[in-house]
Amino acid sequence: MTHDPKTRPLAMIVDDATTVRMYHRKLVEEYGWDVIEAENGMEALERAAGQDVDLMLVDVNMPVMDGYSFLRAARASADLARVPCVMISTEAQLSDADKAFVSGGNHYLIKPARPEQLRPILALLTPEVRT
Repeated sequence: MTHDPKTRPLAMIVDDATTVRMYHRKLVEEYGWDVIEAENGMEALERAAGQDVDLMLVDVNMPVMDGYSFLRAARASADLARVPCVMISTEAQLSDADKAFVSGGNHYLIKPARPEQLRPILALLTPEVRT
């Protein structure tokens, strides 16, 4: 599927687990978004280059580059500095959420993200159609 930034927002799902990416993709696409995927933070930085990403859903624990490191790098880049990011992790301690916010995250969910948690976020962040 080719992304049309004039009609559909674009979410980037970053998670090393294929099943988690598929699950989040299904939820996001059902809400009318296009999706690009990456298996780790390094791949996500490469995949996001030149894309008009509207939202990032990012796992914390990944090989090569974890979610915190990815988010710090994303916040330092011109392309991703202002893109909202939801960190999604199995880590359920308050200190984990705090670390996500310090790294530049905007919201924190514990896996598995349920549709009733994700849909309001997508509704709030759906940008107006670009012209």
